[in-house]
Amino acid sequence: MSDGSGAAESLFTYGVLQAPDVQLDTFGRLLHGDDDTLSAFRLDDGDERGVPAGGAHRRRILRHTGDPLDRVFGTVVRLSPDELDAADEYLMSGSRRISVVLESGLSAWVYVGA
Repeated sequence: MSDGSGAAESLFTYGVLQAPDVQLDTFGRLLHGDDDTLSAFRLDDGDERGVPAGGAHRRRILRHTGDPLDRVFGTVVRLSPDELDAADEYLMSGSRRISVVLESGLSAWVYVGA
């Protein structure tokens, strides 16, 4: 859950939250952000999560490997506390949110396998 301070939060997105239809359904808007990279993590196959009728997105699970050669490319977006709570609601089943430092040096939240 958000810390309630009202300040915008950075979230590293790498999968389903990059889909425009998921962004509109979850946040009511399209997200814009900056490319970044997360080292020492990799993506594993996860489950399928149905989104608008007739569509589904394969959910990928982020796992820490500790190997600096493993890298995940994604986008850092800025979310309000309420939007971060909406992301939690959408992704917390089978995941947990942790704070990481990206290759750019920016600290951001990211969802990893539980």
